Amino acid sequence: ESATAFGCLVSDMWLGQFDYVSPEAFHSIFEKRYPAFSRTTQHDAQEFLICVLDDLHEAFKEVRAQLCQERASATAGASTRSLRGTSIVTQLFEGQLSYAIRCLTCRALTDRPESFTILSLPIPSTRVCSLQDCLECFFQPDVLTRNNQIHCYWCGGNQDATVKASITKAPQIIIFHLKRFAWQDKHRMKLSTTVCYPFSDLDLSPYISTSCCNNTEYSLCAVVNHAGDLDYGHYTAFCKHSVTKHWYSFDDAEVTKIPDSAVQADTAYLLFY
Repeated sequence: ESATAFGCLVSDMWLGQFDYVSPEAFHSIFEKRYPAFSRTTQHDAQEFLICVLDDLHEAFKEVRAQLCQERASATAGASTRSLRGTSIVTQLFEGQLSYAIRCLTCRALTDRPESFTILSLPIPSTRVCSLQDCLECFFQPDVLTRNNQIHCYWCGGNQDATVKASITKAPQIIIFHLKRFAWQDKHRMKLSTTVCYPFSDLDLSPYISTSCCNNTEYSLCAVVNHAGDLDYGHYTAFCKHSVTKHWYSFDDAEVTKIPDSAVQADTAYLLFY
């Protein structure tokens, strides 16, 4: 099972007995369950991460549900329904957005909640921008017209509307996906924009609902980089040691300690806070 193989991989990493640890065993098991991620073709790290998180969630959720059933049978009347949809994955990575949709005809307001584990952020510049610029672009209000009109329950027909997203539940670990692969003039291209991102004190309070009481300040803990173009690329990672606070670069079998200044890279693709 891929969850067991992942557990062995994490255990080997933290034992500290090797200069590097290969995820070969985990990937071999994972690609049998998900043939789309075979090693014979190029894959997107964000799509792979979503699939891994979903797979681990399902595995750990089943274990948690089984444990809850055993406890329920031992305790008369115990309810386990609230725990069936949770796992260590959702506890760490799952957040919730709320889309406030206002009909421009009758002004009726409705909220549409949506869970997320990764926020895909547009890059509003072709040269240089900041992570805050990307967040501003994602959370800015939008107008839904023409083919994007809503069906208003109160008006009884399709109407123009405004929509604005806000975070109603901030996850413990928030993952940002920088949308470097975009369409331009019917052609797909990679944006090489320099996105400047803070190492600490990332404040998400401007985008968080007043009903959310979670901590709104985050510190960077890892970066996934993509070097290359649409047809060929190479992934590397920067990770911050949770104990020593030193940064390390992971490039296949090469694991090297790097200065903080090297963590700001033009190749950043996924940011973990």
